[in-house]
Amino acid sequence: MDYDVKDMGLADQGKLKIEWAEATMPVLRLIRKRFEREQPFTGIRVTACLHVTTETANLMKTLKAGGADARLCASNPLSTQDDVAAALVQHEGIPTFAIKGEDNKTYYRHIESAIAHKPHLSMDDGADVVSHLHSKRKDLLRNVIGGTEETTTGVIRLRSMAEKKVLKFPVISVNDADTKHMFDNRYGTGQSTMDGIVRATNRLVCGSTLVVAGYGWCGRGIATRARGMGANVIVTEIDPLKGLEAVMDGFRVMPMSEAAPIGDFFVTVTGNLKVIRGEHFAAMKDGAIVCNSGHFNVELDIPALEKLSKKKLAVRSGVDQYTLNNGRRVSLLGEGRLVNLATAEGHPSSVMDMSFANQALGAEFIVKNYKKLEKKVYPVPPDIDKEISRLKLAGMGVSIDKLTKEQVKYLASWEMGT
Repeated sequence: MDYDVKDMGLADQGKLKIEWAEATMPVLRLIRKRFEREQPFTGIRVTACLHVTTETANLMKTLKAGGADARLCASNPLSTQDDVAAALVQHEGIPTFAIKGEDNKTYYRHIESAIAHKPHLSMDDGADVVSHLHSKRKDLLRNVIGGTEETTTGVIRLRSMAEKKVLKFPVISVNDADTKHMFDNRYGTGQSTMDGIVRATNRLVCGSTLVVAGYGWCGRGIATRARGMGANVIVTEIDPLKGLEAVMDGFRVMPMSEAAPIGDFFVTVTGNLKVIRGEHFAAMKDGAIVCNSGHFNVELDIPALEKLSKKKLAVRSGVDQYTLNNGRRVSLLGEGRLVNLATAEGHPSSVMDMSFANQALGAEFIVKNYKKLEKKVYPVPPDIDKEISRLKLAGMGVSIDKLTKEQVKYLASWEMGT
Protein backbone atom coordinates (compact mmCIF):
# COMPACT_ATOMS: atom_id res chain seq x y z
CA MET A 1 0.00 0.00 0.00
CA ASP A 2 1.24 3.46 -0.92
CA TYR A 3 1.48 5.93 1.97
CA ASP A 4 3.69 8.64 3.47
CA VAL A 5 3.53 9.28 7.22
CA LYS A 6 6.10 10.38 9.79
CA ASP A 7 6.48 7.27 11.98
CA MET A 8 4.62 3.97 11.78
CA GLY A 9 5.72 3.29 15.35
CA LEU A 10 3.05 5.76 16.47
CA ALA A 11 0.20 3.66 15.05
CA ASP A 12 -0.94 1.98 18.28
CA GLN A 13 -1.03 5.30 20.11
CA GLY A 14 -3.06 6.77 17.26
CA LYS A 15 -5.51 3.87 17.34
CA LEU A 16 -6.33 4.56 20.99
CA LYS A 17 -6.94 8.24 20.23
CA ILE A 18 -9.23 7.37 17.32
CA GLU A 19 -11.26 5.09 19.57
CA TRP A 20 -11.44 7.81 22.24
CA ALA A 21 -12.93 10.23 19.70
CA GLU A 22 -15.34 7.61 18.37
CA ALA A 23 -16.94 7.29 21.80
CA THR A 24 -18.55 10.73 21.39
CA MET A 25 -19.47 10.41 17.70
CA PRO A 26 -22.78 8.49 17.89
CA VAL A 27 -24.22 9.85 14.63
CA LEU A 28 -21.26 8.71 12.56
CA ARG A 29 -21.38 5.30 14.28
CA LEU A 30 -25.04 4.87 13.27
CA ILE A 31 -24.28 5.93 9.70
CA ARG A 32 -21.35 3.50 9.56
CA LYS A 33 -23.61 0.60 10.59
CA ARG A 34 -26.03 1.42 7.77
CA PHE A 35 -23.19 1.85 5.29
CA GLU A 36 -21.84 -1.59 6.23
CA ARG A 37 -25.23 -3.09 5.33
CA GLU A 38 -25.98 -1.08 2.19
CA GLN A 39 -22.47 -0.53 0.72
CA PRO A 40 -23.36 2.76 -1.06
CA PHE A 41 -19.76 3.40 -2.17
CA THR A 42 -18.98 0.05 -3.77
CA GLY A 43 -16.66 0.72 -6.72
CA ILE A 44 -16.28 4.41 -5.78
CA ARG A 45 -12.82 5.94 -5.34
CA VAL A 46 -12.69 8.85 -2.88
CA THR A 47 -9.87 11.36 -2.39
CA ALA A 48 -10.21 13.20 0.92
CA CYS A 49 -8.09 16.28 1.61
CA LEU A 50 -8.93 16.99 5.25
CA HIS A 51 -7.30 17.76 8.57
CA VAL A 52 -5.77 14.44 9.61
CA THR A 53 -7.20 14.18 13.11
CA THR A 54 -8.92 11.53 15.22
CA GLU A 55 -12.33 12.74 14.05
CA THR A 56 -11.33 12.57 10.38
CA ALA A 57 -10.07 9.04 10.98
CA ASN A 58 -13.57 8.02 12.01
CA LEU A 59 -15.00 9.55 8.84
CA MET A 60 -12.49 7.61 6.75
CA LYS A 61 -13.42 4.39 8.55
CA THR A 62 -17.08 5.13 7.78
CA LEU A 63 -16.41 5.66 4.07
CA LYS A 64 -14.40 2.44 3.89
CA ALA A 65 -17.15 0.56 5.73
CA GLY A 66 -19.49 1.72 2.96
CA GLY A 67 -17.31 0.14 0.30
CA ALA A 68 -15.21 3.16 -0.73
CA ASP A 69 -11.64 2.94 -1.99
CA ALA A 70 -10.57 5.97 0.04
CA ARG A 71 -7.30 7.90 0.24
CA LEU A 72 -6.48 10.74 2.62
CA CYS A 73 -4.06 13.67 2.50
CA ALA A 74 -3.70 16.71 4.76
CA SER A 75 -5.55 19.94 4.02
CA ASN A 76 -3.13 21.97 6.13
CA PRO A 77 0.61 21.43 6.78
CA LEU A 78 0.28 21.92 10.55
CA SER A 79 -3.00 20.15 11.30
CA THR A 80 -1.84 16.54 10.96
CA GLN A 81 -1.72 14.28 14.00
CA ASP A 82 1.14 11.94 13.05
CA ASP A 83 -0.01 9.08 15.27
CA VAL A 84 -3.47 9.17 13.66
CA ALA A 85 -1.95 9.10 10.17
CA ALA A 86 0.10 6.04 11.11
CA ALA A 87 -2.91 4.30 12.65
CA LEU A 88 -5.01 4.78 9.52
CA VAL A 89 -2.35 3.05 7.47
CA GLN A 90 -1.50 0.21 9.83
CA HIS A 91 -4.83 -0.55 11.48
CA GLU A 92 -7.38 0.55 8.88
CA GLY A 93 -5.54 -0.06 5.62
CA ILE A 94 -6.30 3.45 4.36
CA PRO A 95 -3.55 5.06 2.21
CA THR A 96 -2.65 8.27 4.03
CA PHE A 97 -0.26 11.01 2.94
CA ALA A 98 0.33 13.52 5.71
CA ILE A 99 3.20 14.65 7.94
CA LYS A 100 2.83 17.45 10.48
CA GLY A 101 4.97 20.40 9.43
CA GLU A 102 5.41 19.25 5.83
CA ASP A 103 6.70 21.91 3.44
CA ASN A 104 4.75 23.26 0.49
CA LYS A 105 6.41 20.91 -2.00
CA THR A 106 5.54 17.85 0.11
CA TYR A 107 2.00 19.13 0.64
CA TYR A 108 1.28 19.14 -3.09
CA ARG A 109 3.16 15.87 -3.63
CA HIS A 110 0.78 14.35 -1.09
CA ILE A 111 -2.22 15.71 -2.98
CA GLU A 112 -0.82 14.09 -6.14
CA SER A 113 -0.44 10.78 -4.29
CA ALA A 114 -3.99 11.00 -2.98
CA ILE A 115 -5.49 11.56 -6.44
CA ALA A 116 -3.27 8.93 -8.08
CA HIS A 117 -6.08 6.37 -7.92
CA LYS A 118 -8.22 8.59 -10.22
CA PRO A 119 -11.01 9.57 -7.81
CA HIS A 120 -14.72 9.58 -8.52
CA LEU A 121 -15.39 11.78 -5.48
CA SER A 122 -13.43 14.63 -3.91
CA MET A 123 -13.86 15.48 -0.25
CA ASP A 124 -12.25 18.81 0.58
CA ASP A 125 -11.43 21.11 3.47
CA GLY A 126 -10.40 24.26 1.62
CA ALA A 127 -10.98 23.15 -2.00
CA ASP A 128 -7.32 22.36 -2.71
CA VAL A 129 -8.09 19.03 -4.41
CA VAL A 130 -10.79 20.58 -6.58
CA SER A 131 -8.46 23.45 -7.46
CA HIS A 132 -5.58 21.06 -8.21
CA LEU A 133 -7.74 18.87 -10.43
CA HIS A 134 -8.98 21.88 -12.40
CA SER A 135 -5.56 23.50 -12.81
CA LYS A 136 -2.89 20.78 -12.78
CA ARG A 137 -4.66 17.45 -13.41
CA LYS A 138 -7.45 18.14 -15.87
CA ASP A 139 -6.85 14.66 -17.27
CA LEU A 140 -8.53 13.22 -14.16
CA LEU A 141 -11.66 15.37 -14.31
CA ARG A 142 -13.49 12.92 -16.58
CA ASN A 143 -13.59 10.40 -13.71
CA VAL A 144 -15.03 12.77 -11.09
CA ILE A 145 -18.79 12.65 -10.49
CA GLY A 146 -18.87 15.18 -7.64
CA GLY A 147 -17.45 16.36 -4.35
CA THR A 148 -18.10 17.78 -0.92
CA GLU A 149 -16.59 20.86 0.75
CA GLU A 150 -16.49 21.60 4.47
CA THR A 151 -15.13 25.12 4.94
CA THR A 152 -16.31 28.67 4.39
CA THR A 153 -13.06 29.41 2.55
CA GLY A 154 -13.49 26.42 0.25
CA VAL A 155 -17.11 27.26 -0.53
CA ILE A 156 -16.10 30.82 -1.48
CA ARG A 157 -13.55 29.40 -3.95
CA LEU A 158 -16.02 26.89 -5.39
CA ARG A 159 -18.84 29.41 -5.83
CA SER A 160 -16.42 31.64 -7.68
CA MET A 161 -15.56 28.71 -9.97
CA ALA A 162 -19.25 27.96 -10.56
CA GLU A 163 -20.06 31.59 -11.33
CA LYS A 164 -17.23 31.69 -13.88
CA LYS A 165 -18.52 28.42 -15.42
CA VAL A 166 -15.24 26.57 -14.83
CA LEU A 167 -16.43 24.08 -12.20
CA LYS A 168 -16.59 20.68 -13.91
CA PHE A 169 -18.68 18.69 -11.41
CA PRO A 170 -21.32 19.28 -8.70
CA VAL A 171 -20.19 19.92 -5.13
CA ILE A 172 -22.19 19.70 -1.92
CA SER A 173 -21.46 22.59 0.45
CA VAL A 174 -21.30 20.83 3.80
CA ASN A 175 -20.45 24.19 5.36
CA ASP A 176 -23.97 25.46 4.56
CA ALA A 177 -25.67 22.74 6.59
CA ASP A 178 -27.22 24.06 9.80
CA THR A 179 -25.83 21.02 11.63
CA LYS A 180 -22.37 22.07 10.44
CA HIS A 181 -21.96 25.85 10.59
CA MET A 182 -24.26 26.47 13.56
CA PHE A 183 -22.36 23.95 15.69
CA ASP A 184 -18.93 23.18 14.22
CA ASN A 185 -18.15 26.81 13.31
CA ARG A 186 -19.65 28.39 16.41
CA TYR A 187 -19.06 25.95 19.26
CA GLY A 188 -16.19 23.94 17.79
CA THR A 189 -14.14 26.86 16.47
CA GLY A 190 -14.99 28.94 19.53
CA GLN A 191 -13.68 26.41 22.04
CA SER A 192 -10.77 25.02 20.04
CA THR A 193 -9.43 28.45 19.06
CA MET A 194 -9.28 29.60 22.66
CA ASP A 195 -7.75 26.22 23.53
CA GLY A 196 -5.03 26.75 20.91
CA ILE A 197 -4.26 30.27 22.18
CA VAL A 198 -4.02 29.18 25.80
CA ARG A 199 -1.94 26.07 25.06
CA ALA A 200 0.52 28.04 22.94
CA THR A 201 0.92 31.01 25.26
CA ASN A 202 -0.22 30.07 28.78
CA ARG A 203 -1.31 33.71 29.03
CA LEU A 204 -4.26 34.85 31.13
CA VAL A 205 -7.28 35.70 28.97
CA CYS A 206 -9.48 37.37 31.58
CA GLY A 207 -8.92 41.09 31.82
CA SER A 208 -7.25 41.19 28.40
CA THR A 209 -8.54 42.79 25.21
CA LEU A 210 -9.16 40.23 22.46
CA VAL A 211 -9.87 41.36 18.91
CA VAL A 212 -11.90 39.08 16.62
CA ALA A 213 -11.75 39.92 12.91
CA GLY A 214 -14.97 38.68 11.33
CA TYR A 215 -18.37 38.02 12.92
CA GLY A 216 -19.58 35.04 10.95
CA TRP A 217 -20.41 31.83 12.78
CA CYS A 218 -16.76 31.25 13.69
CA GLY A 219 -16.31 34.82 14.89
CA ARG A 220 -19.48 34.61 16.98
CA GLY A 221 -18.19 31.47 18.65
CA ILE A 222 -14.75 32.88 19.43
CA ALA A 223 -16.14 36.19 20.72
CA THR A 224 -18.60 34.38 22.98
CA ARG A 225 -16.01 31.95 24.39
CA ALA A 226 -13.48 34.75 24.93
CA ARG A 227 -16.06 36.84 26.78
CA GLY A 228 -16.92 33.79 28.86
CA MET A 229 -13.25 33.58 29.86
CA GLY A 230 -13.32 37.21 31.00
CA ALA A 231 -11.84 39.00 27.98
CA ASN A 232 -12.93 42.41 26.78
CA VAL A 233 -13.87 41.58 23.21
CA ILE A 234 -13.64 43.86 20.18
CA VAL A 235 -15.09 42.80 16.81
CA THR A 236 -13.98 44.15 13.43
CA GLU A 237 -16.26 43.72 10.41
CA ILE A 238 -16.86 44.88 6.84
CA ASP A 239 -20.53 43.82 6.74
CA PRO A 240 -22.84 46.43 8.36
CA LEU A 241 -25.44 43.80 9.30
CA LYS A 242 -22.89 41.60 11.06
CA GLY A 243 -21.33 44.66 12.66
CA LEU A 244 -24.74 45.66 13.97
CA GLU A 245 -25.36 42.14 15.24
CA ALA A 246 -22.05 42.21 17.14
CA VAL A 247 -23.02 45.54 18.74
CA MET A 248 -26.42 44.15 19.75
CA ASP A 249 -24.67 41.09 21.19
CA GLY A 250 -22.76 43.43 23.48
CA PHE A 251 -19.36 43.66 21.78
CA ARG A 252 -17.41 46.76 20.85
CA VAL A 253 -17.14 47.17 17.09
CA MET A 254 -14.51 49.27 15.32
CA PRO A 255 -12.12 49.19 12.35
CA MET A 256 -8.90 47.20 12.69
CA SER A 257 -6.92 50.45 12.53
CA GLU A 258 -8.54 51.49 15.83
CA ALA A 259 -8.35 48.05 17.42
CA ALA A 260 -4.68 47.43 16.58
CA PRO A 261 -3.17 49.73 19.25
CA ILE A 262 -5.36 48.40 22.10
CA GLY A 263 -5.60 44.65 21.50
CA ASP A 264 -3.68 42.05 23.52
CA PHE A 265 -4.84 39.10 21.40
CA PHE A 266 -5.90 39.15 17.75
CA VAL A 267 -7.76 36.35 15.93
CA THR A 268 -8.77 36.42 12.24
CA VAL A 269 -11.71 34.37 10.94
CA THR A 270 -12.84 36.03 7.72
CA GLY A 271 -11.86 33.76 4.81
CA ASN A 272 -10.20 36.76 3.15
CA LEU A 273 -6.58 37.84 2.76
CA LYS A 274 -4.47 40.53 4.47
CA VAL A 275 -7.03 41.28 7.16
CA ILE A 276 -4.20 42.27 9.50
CA ARG A 277 -1.64 44.21 7.46
CA GLY A 278 1.66 45.97 7.98
CA GLU A 279 0.11 49.19 9.27
CA HIS A 280 -1.78 47.19 11.89
CA PHE A 281 1.29 45.25 13.07
CA ALA A 282 3.22 48.52 13.32
CA ALA A 283 0.54 50.02 15.60
CA MET A 284 0.29 47.05 18.00
CA LYS A 285 1.42 47.34 21.61
CA ASP A 286 4.50 45.55 22.90
CA GLY A 287 3.65 41.90 23.58
CA ALA A 288 0.63 41.64 21.30
CA ILE A 289 -0.29 38.07 20.28
CA VAL A 290 -1.65 37.40 16.78
CA CYS A 291 -3.19 34.26 15.34
CA ASN A 292 -5.54 33.05 12.62
CA SER A 293 -8.39 30.56 12.78
CA GLY A 294 -9.48 30.92 9.16
CA HIS A 295 -8.52 28.13 6.80
CA PHE A 296 -5.50 29.79 5.14
CA ASN A 297 -2.76 31.88 6.75
CA VAL A 298 -3.18 34.60 4.11
CA GLU A 299 -5.55 36.37 6.50
CA LEU A 300 -2.37 37.70 8.11
CA ASP A 301 0.12 39.64 5.99
CA ILE A 302 3.11 37.72 7.32
CA PRO A 303 5.55 39.05 4.67
CA ALA A 304 4.69 42.57 5.85
CA LEU A 305 5.31 41.53 9.47
CA GLU A 306 8.70 40.12 8.51
CA LYS A 307 9.59 43.28 6.60
CA LEU A 308 8.75 45.38 9.68
CA SER A 309 10.91 43.21 11.94
CA LYS A 310 14.59 43.18 12.80
CA LYS A 311 14.53 39.88 14.70
CA LYS A 312 12.51 36.66 14.84
CA LEU A 313 12.79 34.16 17.70
CA ALA A 314 10.93 30.90 18.43
CA VAL A 315 10.21 31.56 22.11
CA ARG A 316 7.87 28.59 22.68
CA SER A 317 6.54 25.69 20.66
CA GLY A 318 4.24 27.26 18.08
CA VAL A 319 5.15 30.83 19.08
CA ASP A 320 7.38 33.03 16.91
CA GLN A 321 8.21 36.38 18.47
CA TYR A 322 8.97 39.22 16.04
CA THR A 323 10.85 42.25 17.31
CA LEU A 324 9.77 45.17 15.17
CA ASN A 325 12.04 47.97 14.05
CA ASN A 326 10.25 50.20 16.57
CA GLY A 327 11.35 47.87 19.38
CA ARG A 328 7.93 46.38 20.12
CA ARG A 329 7.41 42.63 20.12
CA VAL A 330 4.58 40.85 18.32
CA SER A 331 4.11 37.10 18.70
CA LEU A 332 2.64 34.97 15.90
CA LEU A 333 1.03 31.64 16.79
CA GLY A 334 1.25 28.51 14.65
CA GLU A 335 2.91 30.29 11.71
CA GLY A 336 -0.41 32.02 11.12
CA ARG A 337 -2.12 28.75 10.24
CA LEU A 338 -5.28 27.42 11.90
CA VAL A 339 -4.38 28.00 15.54
CA ASN A 340 -6.90 25.48 16.84
CA LEU A 341 -5.08 22.73 14.94
CA ALA A 342 -1.55 24.14 14.78
CA THR A 343 -1.20 24.51 18.56
CA ALA A 344 -4.09 22.37 19.84
CA GLU A 345 -6.14 19.35 18.67
CA GLY A 346 -8.97 20.97 16.75
CA HIS A 347 -12.67 20.67 17.41
CA PRO A 348 -14.12 18.31 20.03
CA SER A 349 -15.24 15.04 18.47
CA SER A 350 -18.88 15.49 19.54
CA VAL A 351 -19.08 18.57 17.29
CA MET A 352 -17.24 16.98 14.37
CA ASP A 353 -19.70 14.08 14.63
CA MET A 354 -22.28 16.26 12.89
CA SER A 355 -19.89 17.82 10.38
CA PHE A 356 -18.56 14.46 9.24
CA ALA A 357 -22.05 12.97 9.20
CA ASN A 358 -22.81 15.69 6.65
CA GLN A 359 -19.68 14.75 4.69
CA ALA A 360 -20.65 11.08 4.63
CA LEU A 361 -24.31 11.62 3.74
CA GLY A 362 -23.42 14.39 1.26
CA ALA A 363 -21.08 11.99 -0.53
CA GLU A 364 -23.82 9.34 -0.58
CA PHE A 365 -26.25 11.90 -2.05
CA ILE A 366 -23.77 12.71 -4.84
CA VAL A 367 -23.33 9.03 -5.70
CA LYS A 368 -27.08 8.49 -5.90
CA ASN A 369 -27.95 11.71 -7.74
CA TYR A 370 -24.94 12.98 -9.70
CA LYS A 371 -26.55 12.28 -13.10
CA LYS A 372 -29.31 14.77 -12.27
CA LEU A 373 -27.07 17.49 -10.82
CA GLU A 374 -25.63 20.52 -12.58
CA LYS A 375 -22.01 21.63 -12.31
CA LYS A 376 -22.52 24.00 -9.40
CA VAL A 377 -22.44 24.22 -5.59
CA TYR A 378 -25.44 22.70 -3.82
CA PRO A 379 -26.49 23.02 -0.17
CA VAL A 380 -26.90 19.90 1.93
CA PRO A 381 -30.49 18.69 1.35
CA PRO A 382 -32.75 19.74 4.29
CA ASP A 383 -33.84 16.16 5.00
CA ILE A 384 -30.19 15.19 5.63
CA ASP A 385 -29.79 18.15 8.01
CA LYS A 386 -32.90 17.16 9.95
CA GLU A 387 -31.93 13.49 10.09
CA ILE A 388 -28.52 14.37 11.53
CA SER A 389 -30.20 16.58 14.14
CA ARG A 390 -32.55 13.74 15.05
CA LEU A 391 -29.73 11.24 15.35
CA LYS A 392 -27.65 13.65 17.41
CA LEU A 393 -30.46 14.26 19.87
CA ALA A 394 -31.04 10.51 20.13
CA GLY A 395 -27.35 9.97 20.77
CA MET A 396 -27.48 12.58 23.56
CA GLY A 397 -30.54 10.93 25.11
CA VAL A 398 -32.70 14.01 24.42
CA SER A 399 -36.37 13.81 23.35
CA ILE A 400 -38.45 16.54 21.76
CA ASP A 401 -42.19 17.07 21.21
CA LYS A 402 -44.17 16.01 18.15
CA LEU A 403 -47.01 17.93 16.54
CA THR A 404 -50.54 16.66 17.20
CA LYS A 405 -52.85 16.08 14.24
CA GLU A 406 -54.74 19.22 15.21
CA GLN A 407 -51.51 21.25 15.22
CA VAL A 408 -50.49 19.90 11.82
CA LYS A 409 -53.90 20.89 10.43
CA TYR A 410 -53.64 24.38 11.97
CA LEU A 411 -50.21 25.04 10.49
CA ALA A 412 -51.44 23.95 7.05
CA SER A 413 -54.62 26.00 7.22
CA TRP A 414 -55.33 29.57 6.17
CA GLU A 415 -58.94 29.57 7.34
CA MET A 416 -58.25 29.10 11.06
CA GLY A 417 -57.38 32.31 12.93
CA THR A 418 -57.64 33.44 16.52
